[in-house]
Amino acid sequence: MTPSRVLVVGASAAGLATAEALRRKGFSGTLTLLGDEPHPPYDRPPLSKQILAGSRTPDTTRLRTPELLAALDAELLLGDPAVHLDPPTRTVRTASGRELSADAVVVATGLRARTLPGTDAEGVHVLRTLDDALALRSALLAARRLVVVGEGVLGCEIAATARSMGLDVTLAGPRPGPMLTQFGPVVSELLAALHTGHGVHLRLGHAVTGPTTAEGRVTGVRLDTDEVLPADVVAVAIGGDPATGWLADSGLRVGNGLVCDSRCRAAEGIYAVGDVAAWHHELFDAPMRLENRTNATEQAVAVADNILGADRPYVPVPYFWTDQFDARIQAHGRLGPDADVTVVEGDPETGRFVARYERDGKVTGVLGWSMPKQARLRRQEIGGPAPTLEPSAP
Repeated sequence: MTPSRVLVVGASAAGLATAEALRRKGFSGTLTLLGDEPHPPYDRPPLSKQILAGSRTPDTTRLRTPELLAALDAELLLGDPAVHLDPPTRTVRTASGRELSADAVVVATGLRARTLPGTDAEGVHVLRTLDDALALRSALLAARRLVVVGEGVLGCEIAATARSMGLDVTLAGPRPGPMLTQFGPVVSELLAALHTGHGVHLRLGHAVTGPTTAEGRVTGVRLDTDEVLPADVVAVAIGGDPATGWLADSGLRVGNGLVCDSRCRAAEGIYAVGDVAAWHHELFDAPMRLENRTNATEQAVAVADNILGADRPYVPVPYFWTDQFDARIQAHGRLGPDADVTVVEGDPETGRFVARYERDGKVTGVLGWSMPKQARLRRQEIGGPAPTLEPSAP
C-alpha cells in the first residue's frame, strides 16, 4: 500500500534526494524533512576544499534555492535532532519534544565525526559540518603550522587545501601511506609523492595518542613513539561513525550503520539511505556501507522506489572521487589493498593514468587519475573476467 505520510530523518544530501525522488515519482502525500543542523540542505564535498580555501562562500553550497525547496511541498524542520524512534508506530521524538508519526520513515542521519582524547582544547578541529569548515578556515587564517591527523580521504584533502593556502602542513596517521586502505599500496605511493612534491610533511605509520597543550591551547600532537609534532592548529580527520545513537533503544539492528536488507529496509516501513545505511549488496553478496555523495543520491532513488512499492534491490557499482592539488582521482567499484593493480592507460609519471583492480581473475575496480572519461569507459569491465593481456596506452 502506498503511504500517505513519509518522514525523512536527516536533511542533508541523502535526505533531500529521497524527498525529491518521491515527488518525481508521483508521491503526493505529506512529506517531512527533519534535520539536526540549522542550515538548509547543503553539499558537503566542497567543505574540505573550496569552503576551507575561501574560494566559495557558504551560500553557494546550498543544494537547492529557497524557491526549489518551497516547490518540493515538504515541511522542513531544522535544528531539532531526532532522539528516539518507535518502529511499530513509526513515531520519531525530537530533542524539542516533538512527536512525528508517518507511514514510512527514512533514516538519513549520516555520520558523526570521530575525535581523539583531549580534542576539546582550543585549536583542535574536526570537519564534518559547514560550521566546522568555517571554524577551521578561521583558525588556519591565523596560523602557520597545521597537523592533520588521519591519512584517509578527508585528511588528505584538508592537507592539500591548507598547503595550497601557504601553511606548513604535516599529515600524520597510523597507516604507512595516504589512503592506503582505499587505494592500496601502488596508488598510495603515488599519492604520497604528490603530497611531498607540494611540500606536505608525511609522518605516517605511527598512531597519534592525542594533542599536546599549554594553558588550554593546542601546541602539537604526540605520536606513539613519544615524538611531538608542533602545531598551531590540529585537524582531526580519523573518520566518522554512523549517527545511530538515537536508535539505541529502538530494537532495530545497529552495527556498522543501520542494518538493512537489499531493499535498504531496516523494518516494515523503515528505510535507511546514505552514510548511515548498512545494506546487503546482492552483487557482492555482502553487507555494504558507502560514505560518499554519489551513493547518497543513487540510493535515495532506490529507497523512494521501494517506499512506493517497487521492491527492487539496490546494487550500485561504488564510486567516489577526491580532488587533491592538481589531481582528480576517481574510484569505481571495489579497490583496496588486497587487489592486484595494473596501469592500463596513461602513465603515472605524467600524472594521468587509469589503473585496473583485480581479485581472483575478475575485475573489481577501476581508478582514474586525472583521466575521468577513460576511467568511466572502463567501469563496464567491473564484474567481468580480467583480460590476460592489456597494453598500456600512454
